[in-house]
Amino acid sequence: MKKILSAGLLALACGTALAQATPAGLWKTIDDDTKAEKSLVRVTESGGVYTGKVEKILTDKVDAKCVDCSDDRKDKPVQGMVILRDIKLDPADKTQWIGGDILDPNNGKIYKVRIRTADGGKKLDVRGYIGTPMLGRTQTWQRVE
Repeated sequence: MKKILSAGLLALACGTALAQATPAGLWKTIDDDTKAEKSLVRVTESGGVYTGKVEKILTDKVDAKCVDCSDDRKDKPVQGMVILRDIKLDPADKTQWIGGDILDPNNGKIYKVRIRTADGGKKLDVRGYIGTPMLGRTQTWQRVE
């Protein structure tokens, strides 16, 4: 009986740890239209602030530039570009990270962003929006490492 109880508590502890996985890591993005793998984005944390940079483009557009960007990223290569900025853990909801923005390098638009890990940290739900999260769309990224 002790072994069963111990195993149950261990499983519960592991499940809790996985549910609180951070967004830091390497993520594969998927194209909304074609459902093909699009890029690898590395999310890093420094002082509680998360940033995401395009590490590798997985399509034939490896030389793509952000021609429609209106900030310092204008006409810069998408590969190596920071597309997620200034994201922090939500103090009111420890299951999501908020407060930053995300750039869509295809059209140069910048959106507010909310991210949340899913499936025990294997997926990252990235919601870009204008004004309120209800006015946006979510992409699900897959963890690579």
